[in-house]
Amino acid sequence: MRVATSTFNNEFIDQLNLLQQNQLRLQNQAATGQKLTLPEDDPAAMQRVLNLQAESLANTQYQNNIAALQNQATSTYGAINGLKTISDRAGEIATLADGTKSPQDLAAYATEVNGLIQQAVQLANTKYQGDYILAGTATGAAPFVATTDSSGNVTAVAYQGNTSVAQSEIASNVTATAQTLGANTTGSGPRGLITDSRYGADFLNHLISLRNDLQAGNTAAIAATDHPALAKDEDNFLFHISANGTLQARLTATNDLAAQHGTDLDGQISQNRDADIAQTITQLKQAQTAYSAALQSGSSILNLSLLNYLH
Repeated sequence: MRVATSTFNNEFIDQLNLLQQNQLRLQNQAATGQKLTLPEDDPAAMQRVLNLQAESLANTQYQNNIAALQNQATSTYGAINGLKTISDRAGEIATLADGTKSPQDLAAYATEVNGLIQQAVQLANTKYQGDYILAGTATGAAPFVATTDSSGNVTAVAYQGNTSVAQSEIASNVTATAQTLGANTTGSGPRGLITDSRYGADFLNHLISLRNDLQAGNTAAIAATDHPALAKDEDNFLFHISANGTLQARLTATNDLAAQHGTDLDGQISQNRDADIAQTITQLKQAQTAYSAALQSGSSILNLSLLNYLH
């Protein structure tokens, strides 16, 4: 019987290569802590990890979007609350300015309202990170432009923004906006903060009317026109404060869900990608033992002469 020693040699070398590759794979897992470094390690598991990582990146972007919206909503709330404070005081003045007040009292109130108008215009043109927050998507220019007289008193205010708001994705196929329109007279769409024809709101111009009537001593117009108009502005501010609070609560809840989902995704990625170090070291020792045994047995067999095979 003839034995083809070259066949044995080739098979032996192939087996050694397989054992060595297994050793190297386990050594790499022990060193990196990851059982997946190349697609061929486990194609199905690698695909799962890639899909999970893509989902994790999207989830992180949602959280970044939520954080940006939360900051913008907080800034907007500051402007709304400041305007609400001005509205409260203007309403008080409209109530106090009755027929019992002297011309001097009314003039003093007019001076105070003049200051409130200037504060209100400043708040209406509030910026956040360089953008005007009440301008809709036309954030590069001041949304409210005031016309003043020779004394610097505001005589009229016009809205220069638009009625569009930017949306951000906060979850898969779910969007939200933290933008509040300064004005909306179109009869549809988001509600305007300063001006909205649907709800009788026109705060800046109502303040101007109150000041003018105070200067003229026209207490009848204040009671019949200015006071009711300012009450509508007050209701509009309350609506926006409520809407802002609802938005912030929604963003907080959505962020909590995204954070939990991110933790779950990290766990799934780790489960598919990370190696069990204790198990890996045990397998590595077994692979090393098998490799050494193969070398020893192969060496013994290769040292046998051809006569040993013929016995």
